[in-house]
Amino acid sequence: MASTTQRAMPGFSLCLGYSVTYLSLLVLAPLAACFLKASTLSLHDFWAVVWTDRARAAYALTFGAALIASLVNVFLGLNVAWVLARYDFPGKRFFDALIDLPFALPTAVAGLVFANLYVPDGWLGQFLVPLGIEAAYTRLGIVLVLTFTGFPFVVRTVQPVLESLDADVEEAAAILGATRWQTFTRVLFPTLLPAVLTGFALAFARAVGEYGAVVFIAGNIPFRTEIAPVLIVHRLEDFAYGEATAIAVVLLGFSFFALVAINALERWSKRNAG
Repeated sequence: MASTTQRAMPGFSLCLGYSVTYLSLLVLAPLAACFLKASTLSLHDFWAVVWTDRARAAYALTFGAALIASLVNVFLGLNVAWVLARYDFPGKRFFDALIDLPFALPTAVAGLVFANLYVPDGWLGQFLVPLGIEAAYTRLGIVLVLTFTGFPFVVRTVQPVLESLDADVEEAAAILGATRWQTFTRVLFPTLLPAVLTGFALAFARAVGEYGAVVFIAGNIPFRTEIAPVLIVHRLEDFAYGEATAIAVVLLGFSFFALVAINALERWSKRNAG
């Protein structure tokens, strides 16, 4: 009889050592360096840097745009994942591969493309601007590019769950008299909710830290279209490294607490679904 203390994974100690080393060198060390650099400022100087009117406007725009883009991605991603998982149509493989384009495309290229599309004489801007819809160098443009960069996260987390769902459950609900909407909201969605929340958290985290796609379409106007990562870069260009890391620490803290809340909601949804 095999010993109950036998390791489940051969070479567990070696794998654990590699994992801890990886986390230490690539995750913990940079974070520690960021906090150490920010600690060179006194508490008064730290607060004076991170809580200016300009900084608060940048925080509000960063998290507000990230939240809106992530919610849009939940709606769009759930619909696209449903179509890809449940229907067969010509060109399905091509469209399925196209979902991953934001992963492969440099974000700076995405920002340039969106900016050129929505300027007043762009392909889309020439029709939208006369209608009063301006995306280039506005907050709307920021939401658009953040939606583009975060879109694959929701699709790729929800799609496998949809594909694994048993069709018999939907048939049983239909036999019992449930409408399609009741079947989706009461039978399918509780099972999909943890995956939806995971996709939302990933898209939100990506949007909060996005810089390359935003910098070309936002215009980077203080108090209007300047996001926190752009403000950090401005501080670095002024060689104010302590101030830049201080703002980064605040951004990191906000992001951490937001992700903790989302993960707690995800665990709660999994318990209820189970």
